[in-house]
Amino acid sequence: MSLLQIRDLHVEFSTYGGVVKAVRGVTLSLERGRTLAVVGESGCGKSVTVQAAMGLIPMPPGRVTRGSVLFEGNELVGRSTAELNRIRGKDVGMIFQDPMTSLNPTMKVGKQITEALRFHEGLSGAAARARAVDLLDRVRIPEARTRVDHYPFQFSGGMRQRVMIAMAIACSPKLLVADEPTTALDVTVQAQILDLLRDLQREHGMAIVLITHDLGVVAQMADEVAVMYAGQIVEQGSVDDVFYRPAHPYTLGLKQAMPSDAEGTRARLEPIEGSPPDLFAPPPGCPYFERCPWAMKVCGPDLPPLWPVQAGHAARCWLHHEAAAARRPARLFQGAEMRGGTPA
Repeated sequence: MSLLQIRDLHVEFSTYGGVVKAVRGVTLSLERGRTLAVVGESGCGKSVTVQAAMGLIPMPPGRVTRGSVLFEGNELVGRSTAELNRIRGKDVGMIFQDPMTSLNPTMKVGKQITEALRFHEGLSGAAARARAVDLLDRVRIPEARTRVDHYPFQFSGGMRQRVMIAMAIACSPKLLVADEPTTALDVTVQAQILDLLRDLQREHGMAIVLITHDLGVVAQMADEVAVMYAGQIVEQGSVDDVFYRPAHPYTLGLKQAMPSDAEGTRARLEPIEGSPPDLFAPPPGCPYFERCPWAMKVCGPDLPPLWPVQAGHAARCWLHHEAAAARRPARLFQGAEMRGGTPA
């Protein structure tokens, strides 16, 4: 049984301008001890998907209109806040995107770390403080015994991120959700944070959902990758599949917009022209239709299914239909087979 299963999840937000269809039929699964990276541009629905799965979106204005979220086989959609609170912080830890706004500026970091320990494990007083010191030491904050009594503003950005990680792993969760854990950090600190997450995963056997737009981070951390665009999964597969055998034009566009550190590489970066579609009124067909250099007439009115490209690798693109084989671009689908049968 998968640790986490998200099936056909739909999430909407009611605003003064209308209803935003933020997540449109996302299906994902994650096994124990594995890392799933969810990749895409800002606003594609990465964070909303996971936050909705964990019951963290405000309702209203947000609402889950359809779908199922199973954690260890137990349905989370429709659970009360009290029921979800018994899971969040204990079985599921979360590293939020901006530690400065996620940490309470009026509370010492030690007290914030021990909140979960008091609630889930009944620790208090000296025992809780000792555990907080141990957690700060584990995430490699120097002089942890002193720093436990400091406020968030007394830490650098990288150190605040480490405090967030200490809070997230306080109760040894089975699943860690890391929402852009290296945003706004310099390259050296980013590498340290990723090394820390890998070490903690090996130590605790955690599964990790990594939400990011940085393909370099994905290459270092992920086992499986789900590429999102306009609230939908457009490609999913192993990290090798997505990096070396991209099967969707959007995935290729993301790769071409990423600098390479390969020696002798002087290729010009190719930005993705245009803008994502308006999710107040999503297009009926492929959401990438207006930006795709290989778009066909069928892409505008008809939404492509998630075609199986190879075992464990699928892409939502009409170019995988056998009738479109003649239009296959040379830079896509290396090693892939065109399909004309039943989609995934």
